[in-house]
Amino acid sequence: MKDTIVSVKNLHKWYSGVHALKGVSVDFARNEAVGLIGDNGAGKSTLINILSGVQKQDEGDIYIESEKVAICSPRDSMRLGIETIYQYNSMVPTMSIARNLFIGREPLKYSVFGIGVMDLRKMREESVRAIADVDLHLRSPDALVGELSGGQRQGVAIARAMHFKSKVMILDEPTNHLSVKETNKVIGFVRSLKEQNVTGIFISHNMHHVFDCCDRVVAMARGQIVLDKRVADTSIDEVQSVL
Repeated sequence: MKDTIVSVKNLHKWYSGVHALKGVSVDFARNEAVGLIGDNGAGKSTLINILSGVQKQDEGDIYIESEKVAICSPRDSMRLGIETIYQYNSMVPTMSIARNLFIGREPLKYSVFGIGVMDLRKMREESVRAIADVDLHLRSPDALVGELSGGQRQGVAIARAMHFKSKVMILDEPTNHLSVKETNKVIGFVRSLKEQNVTGIFISHNMHHVFDCCDRVVAMARGQIVLDKRVADTSIDEVQSVL
């Protein structure tokens, strides 16, 4: 694939004798939106967990911009430019928008042996810019995330990934349990990723959403990839027929 940013080769993963991934190989190109679909147990969550550093493959290799890499933790994944937005776990509801946006990467006024005082003013100012960049309008960076709607929380998570210049954004079922209006907003976010030079991997059970915002669809079943086509070259009926 031209200008591949992430490439996985012959990935295998076993869980207590269950062969969850069976030699999966797939490329993700720069600045494209890919819909990853499949029923429960198809292997898509395992693949995403490996890319996000939550789990480690038993066999196979991962390449980022043609260089072989080892992803052993979520920190490794973020360092390589991969940001994962989970449906439920991407935000801490009892913390402010600003704190959530910088969680794990807080700017410090000063530090001694890695311990210092957070620069709260910088966090607030940069949070305002970050959420404005994704066309999200919130009253204050000090508002608690727990007070936001589901769609707004997803917007803050996307703003965080944009702010830290992620190369790849993985969105795990981001439209589940959202209103129609909020779902359309999230789909708009996915469509806009390529304008921000970000590759999007959009995991969803809703094929209409995938076909609405993605350039390509990759379908998984029984631990293998069973279809990999551009959206323009396939149909929902064809995808459903292979699952």
